[in-house]
Amino acid sequence: QVQLVESGGGSVQAGGSLTLSCAASRSIFSPHLMGWYRQAPGKQRELVAEVYSDGRMRYTDSVKGRFTITRDNAKNTVDLQMNSLKPEDTAVYYCNAKKFGLPDYIFWGQGTQVTVSS
Repeated sequence: QVQLVESGGGSVQAGGSLTLSCAASRSIFSPHLMGWYRQAPGKQRELVAEVYSDGRMRYTDSVKGRFTITRDNAKNTVDLQMNSLKPEDTAVYYCNAKKFGLPDYIFWGQGTQVTVSS
């Protein structure tokens, strides 16, 4: 079983920055895709950003230009640098890893709270 261990998060004022980090517990696990999702109270979980092992990445429109996702394939880690944070970024952020195959394997972190005050 692979565990995703998250760190970072916390409380910050609008305009501030935070960095989230996530590491997969098994070094031999090489996910095709690693990323971050978030879930605000009363809302569905949504993709924030994800990056493939070949470097292709995708961001949700609301964070483009403010958030940067980086990945270290050798260490199986993924970070999310969040700048110019807004109150609407407040949510629980979840690390995600996917390994495609038959079957697909999908893993989630335990979630870390990010709170942005105005």
